[in-house]
Amino acid sequence: MVHARCVRRALPGGAVSLVAVALLACGGGAQQPSTLVESSDDELAAMAGSLLADLAERSGMELVEPVRLEKRSRDELVSYLRPTVAAYALLGLVPPDLDLRSVLLELYTEQVAGFYDPDSTALFILDDQPQVMLQGLLIHELVHAVQDQTADLAALTEPTLGNDRQVAAHAAIEGHATLVMLEYMAEMSGVPMDLGEIPDFAARLRPALEGMAQFPALAGAPRVIRESLLFPYLEGAGYVQGLWRGGERTAPFGPYLPLSTEQVLTGNRGDLPVRLSVEGSAVVHTDGLGRFETGIVLDTHLGAGGGDLAEGWGGDQYALVETPAGEGLVWVSVWDGPEARDRFASAVTRAVDSFPAEATVEILELDGRPGVMVRIGVPPEVQVAVSVMP
Repeated sequence: MVHARCVRRALPGGAVSLVAVALLACGGGAQQPSTLVESSDDELAAMAGSLLADLAERSGMELVEPVRLEKRSRDELVSYLRPTVAAYALLGLVPPDLDLRSVLLELYTEQVAGFYDPDSTALFILDDQPQVMLQGLLIHELVHAVQDQTADLAALTEPTLGNDRQVAAHAAIEGHATLVMLEYMAEMSGVPMDLGEIPDFAARLRPALEGMAQFPALAGAPRVIRESLLFPYLEGAGYVQGLWRGGERTAPFGPYLPLSTEQVLTGNRGDLPVRLSVEGSAVVHTDGLGRFETGIVLDTHLGAGGGDLAEGWGGDQYALVETPAGEGLVWVSVWDGPEARDRFASAVTRAVDSFPAEATVEILELDGRPGVMVRIGVPPEVQVAVSVMP
């Protein structure tokens, strides 16, 4: 996912922060300095200090030490981008010649107003933000700072965990901050609400985020990038809202942390994905797409509704492979049952001509589990070994 891969450690306040602040912007009066915040900017420190204790309580977490808060320029944001595009290009999700770094730089320059950096345990606000937006932005980002005192956010989003698990963790982190922010701002605007009791909250939030005319970089980005930016806020908020039903403000960490995007989408934390390994002398990089990105691949090649065929996903792993003709992709997935596997395999077989290189589909059995291997630009003579990891 783009969010997890390209902003590996920084946790940006993106589209939700901007939309919510625009809808519910609230000013602040004169504030007194707070011992809860450390900052070289007295005004930011006072504003954050007036919010922090209440936000910690609303988040269902404990504030154990002061939060560090500073301003940063947009030029400094560039250092957090870590783009990768090869797998997406071979899957037909982005144009092969896409300059992903430029797209992401434009996108995050448009969207990001602030971010929390777990590596330095500091919250940064970009220095070009209008005064009227600061308080709403601070609410979202201060929740991240409180989260990091309860759960090690850097460890939860560590790249070695793999893409799908990173994306799931980001969804829990951002969804939680989004719900706390929206409830807090609604109350401050005089319209208090219990978001834990609103049916299908994520579906109601999506139209507000998809009103993208004012965000041309977001509207013009490839679908996988656009959906990856929205997923943590939309589906993450939906996941955390499920934990909140009944009145408890349960934080999505510890036993409540989702370990896959499938768990985020379904709320079923007991459904653990199968871990796969794809190895071979020609393999140069491996990772997984997860249930969420598998759905995007299917929607891209089959049209609207194709992503529904990702239901029954049980785990996947892809490998970028060096071949005599260039780079190719081997993508292996396992499924909850033969019917789900066969639906997926049949759909991908119908779509093989839409991939950017010659593609083949092979039915597998992996330790008794129904599986599928998709080769894109990888001839049969290039061997890979697929196994189920313990």
